[in-house]
Amino acid sequence: MKNIFIISGMVFLYGCTSSKMNQQNNLTAFDWQGHRGARGLVPENTIPAMYKAIDLGAVTLEMDAVITADKQVLLSHEPFFNHEITTKPDGTIVTKEEEKQLNIYTMHYAATQRYDIGLRGNPRFPQQQKMAAYKPLLLDVIEAADQYALSKNKPLPFYNIETKSQPATDNKYHPSPKAFVDLLVAVIKHKKIEDRVTIQSFDIRTLQYLHQQYPSISTVLLIEDYNKKSLTEQLQELGFTPTAYSPHHSLVNEELVNACKLKGMKLVPWTVNDLATMKKLRALGVDGIISDYPNLFYFP
Repeated sequence: MKNIFIISGMVFLYGCTSSKMNQQNNLTAFDWQGHRGARGLVPENTIPAMYKAIDLGAVTLEMDAVITADKQVLLSHEPFFNHEITTKPDGTIVTKEEEKQLNIYTMHYAATQRYDIGLRGNPRFPQQQKMAAYKPLLLDVIEAADQYALSKNKPLPFYNIETKSQPATDNKYHPSPKAFVDLLVAVIKHKKIEDRVTIQSFDIRTLQYLHQQYPSISTVLLIEDYNKKSLTEQLQELGFTPTAYSPHHSLVNEELVNACKLKGMKLVPWTVNDLATMKKLRALGVDGIISDYPNLFYFP
């Protein structure tokens, strides 16, 4: 317990003295982002995944947020328990037919901790280490990641958090955009990481509300590979220029790089899992890369 207090105090002091320097470094340095922590290597959106990303030099920890029935902000890519990775409390696997019935928005946080998401590994990522793992609270992730970085003498990480919402599932799998953002920002403010966080989304409603109510928090517009609208059309629909623009990597070309620079937006494509594409994107001049494999970062 004594050691916890000492480490917590060191985190506070370190954060007070270096937050401005850390923020400036992120604005000028290349932004390597560990997707869901390090999904290719460790169970996604878990504290061990964040530790792995920090070990491998990720500047930013990318993650997904959902809301539980008791209004807790939980890390999860889906608002339910994915059949590919989940083991039920009785030891049986979740089937595709039943996964959406395991709706996290209808479950209290304590109930979610009975479902394992790491023992089976992930069929899409054969290198992923199999281990017991559970969906953590965002609050716990921030505290654990900050303390871990400090213990390893590494810079405090940045956080890129996606709101997992869409109009079709309002009040079914998640609350309204306003309620979602308010709960998320409450955690961010409680942990005092406003200068080390970006909120990203495909759901522009959450970004619009965030921009209106919490203008000091940076926003990131996510773009799917099938989105055929022009950059101008996308920004007009959003209604403001976000801090960063984050499209599928296949959409990035020299024209887009130049357009983002002219608008003062950082360009951080997702999800890049091979070295050749990483090198191509860096040569084009993107500002960061999101990858499931942080072990590929910092290539020569």
